[in-house]
Amino acid sequence: MKLLRFVTVISGFYDALVGGALLFAMGEVLTLFGLEAPRYPIQANLNGLFLLAIGAGYFAIARRPQEHLWYLWIMGVALKGGGAVLFLVDQVLRDSPASFLLFSASDGTLAALTLWAIRRASTSETGRAPEA
Repeated sequence: MKLLRFVTVISGFYDALVGGALLFAMGEVLTLFGLEAPRYPIQANLNGLFLLAIGAGYFAIARRPQEHLWYLWIMGVALKGGGAVLFLVDQVLRDSPASFLLFSASDGTLAALTLWAIRRASTSETGRAPEA
């Protein structure tokens, strides 16, 4: 369970940090990644708010993440894994900035760690590997 809690807390900090940066430090984010200002900054602000809410969700379940595996499956595996894939696809199809691959790598790593932690927690509870 320690691994599951660790991954939950790390994911919460990651989402809160990125969300806060998008919401409160947009200029610095644009400079750091060498990007132009978005045509409609509200889109980036809403993404920041979205990530802060997801981070808050991670912190809300951090005491007993094993009781909230549904959240980890949706936000940790599906959303982060899907985000990693979309960043890669966008790089190939739309030539997005190479700096976006950092998000693909970090989201993909967190998705894989979350999946591993969920499977380990499921195995330790039942004494056998979870069924697919």
